[in-house]
Amino acid sequence: MKKSIYAIAATAVLALAACTATGENNEGRAKAFESTVDGKATALYTLKNASGAYVEITNYGGRIVSINVPDKDGKLTDVVLGYDNIDTYVADKPGNFGALIGRYGNRIENGQFVVDGDTAKLEVNNYTHTLHGGPVGYHHSVWDAKQLSDSTLELKLEDKSIGGFPGTVNVKVLYTFTADNAVRIDYEATTDKATHINLTNHSYFNLNGDLSKDVLDQEVMIAADSITPIDSTFMTHGTMMAVEGTPFDFRQAKPVGQDIEKDDEQLKNGKGYDHNFVLNTGRDLNKVSATVYSKTTGILMEVFTTEPGLQFYVGNFLEPTKGKGGVVYPYRGTVVMETQHYPNTPNQPEYPSTLVKPGETYRSTCIYKFSTK
Repeated sequence: MKKSIYAIAATAVLALAACTATGENNEGRAKAFESTVDGKATALYTLKNASGAYVEITNYGGRIVSINVPDKDGKLTDVVLGYDNIDTYVADKPGNFGALIGRYGNRIENGQFVVDGDTAKLEVNNYTHTLHGGPVGYHHSVWDAKQLSDSTLELKLEDKSIGGFPGTVNVKVLYTFTADNAVRIDYEATTDKATHINLTNHSYFNLNGDLSKDVLDQEVMIAADSITPIDSTFMTHGTMMAVEGTPFDFRQAKPVGQDIEKDDEQLKNGKGYDHNFVLNTGRDLNKVSATVYSKTTGILMEVFTTEPGLQFYVGNFLEPTKGKGGVVYPYRGTVVMETQHYPNTPNQPEYPSTLVKPGETYRSTCIYKFSTK
């Protein structure tokens, strides 16, 4: 009987502390995100569940600012990189911490593609290619935000040919933080002209409980039998490469750093892992597409998606960067899991199509679910 009372009391204290922390966080941080960018107001929104865990999102770039979930000891732990204020996000023009990415996540070769006989010429920002929609994509747009409940945020954006893409696209994204500590992202978009759409989220995860540490000891599983190999400009060309017998075999969980320094052409091209994995989950949202696990905190992240691919990136270009609370984020201090269609799909008919026509609705869902073991 005493044990049950103590357990209930401990749970109550933890929940109270979490709620208090959330309240203080909102009061102390909200003003740092209240600004005007390109004539539109920015703000910080908090999604929470009954356990006291919470997620912070700003409508500048639709960015996830923090995800605070319990570790194996019940301590709330922030598991994503980011900044403490809107000014730093705006100043970091190449940066995409936590951002919604569009109109096309990943790369399009030479910044162009053909639709209905017309060549779309896009803004380029990565070698000769267009990366993540160009230099000013969705990650530097201010979204219209509406908090639907304590646990759900709706974001909308009218994309009038941002970056040179054809047509006007209307995008709606729902962020939902569930009772079982999952961040669910539902994407929806329509267009008035045939165009390619490939939306994703670019959160930089680190589950170690100390965002100043690298992620090489974190264990990753990816349900993929092949990748789409890249050249020295990170571009894919319609081929597949089996992962078996290579450093890219994550079908069984292994530490990120186990093979990352091996003598391998694809690792050299990517400066490490920065590749699209061809998922074998059949776009089934009920199947686990990938996992990340930290023995230090006991936190496990499971990834679910309706997408056919997952871009796996390990911060190979992350230079020491001062982030939240003055913490310096290190080289290879993150695991990024971008659920999406394959890179350069508009120019590769062999890949699953990203073409959306008037009258059609683009839909995609990704879930990042957190637990402990």
